[in-house]
Amino acid sequence: MVIPQTQFIVDEKGKKTGVLITLKQYEKLLEDLHDLAIVAERRDEKPISLKEMKQRLEKDGLLQRYS
Repeated sequence: MVIPQTQFIVDEKGKKTGVLITLKQYEKLLEDLHDLAIVAERRDEKPISLKEMKQRLEKDGLLQRYS
């Protein structure tokens, strides 16, 4: 697969005013933006231990305990 070079849109003075990217690049940027928004939203939450997280997941049926 050939990755195209970034293409810029310029005005009549040659100033860059926009950029063309692939849909794959755009989707990746949206995913990254979403992840950053979640991190910012949860910034003030108190951290929990791995043990506590496992217990919560087991309680919610999202993790099965294996002996």
